[in-house]
Amino acid sequence: MDQIKTGRFIAAERKRKGLTQRQLAEILNISDKTVSKWECGNGFPEISLLLPLCSELDISVNELLTGERISEPDYRRKAEENMMDMIREKEENKKRMTVTAITGIIATVAFLTLIMVVALYTEVISLPVKIILICIACLIFAAGLYVAMQGERTIGYYKCAKCSNLFVPTFWAYTMGLHVITTRRLKCPKCGKSSWCKKVFAKED
Repeated sequence: MDQIKTGRFIAAERKRKGLTQRQLAEILNISDKTVSKWECGNGFPEISLLLPLCSELDISVNELLTGERISEPDYRRKAEENMMDMIREKEENKKRMTVTAITGIIATVAFLTLIMVVALYTEVISLPVKIILICIACLIFAAGLYVAMQGERTIGYYKCAKCSNLFVPTFWAYTMGLHVITTRRLKCPKCGKSSWCKKVFAKED
């Protein structure tokens, strides 16, 4: 799915209907900045807004995802292509998450190994070398932890339990949010409410 193409399509259809960004935003009960973000290709409408947006612009969800008007003969083919894109996004995000988890594990193992070396061979290793090894261990662990956290934060989306909005939290919000396995306590940027948000890998989850 090409967000830039979809954004241009939204802008063209909005103008065809004679609506400004602010007017469309008011109809959808969102900010005009959100509409501007869509049209610039820097974001995509949340699932809860797809049908209202398409209804207002007199287009189908399939046309929105494709970023162009679709003739009847091409409709089924485009629908299948869009479905495949969503499945592909989900699979790619799962693979990226696996790589991220492995990176975190390797960093943790390296950290523990270096600490154990310093602890077990304390009489053999000089103090300056011990300090260097401990510093290296801490740097490896910190780097691995950062990569793992960034991956979990940015790969896929978090789904608000209150309004079903899909979003990527800021690093600070992600870091400070309590979490249990695949859910994290986050504040939704759309409804402004805090809830246990579930991790999903694609927009159709």
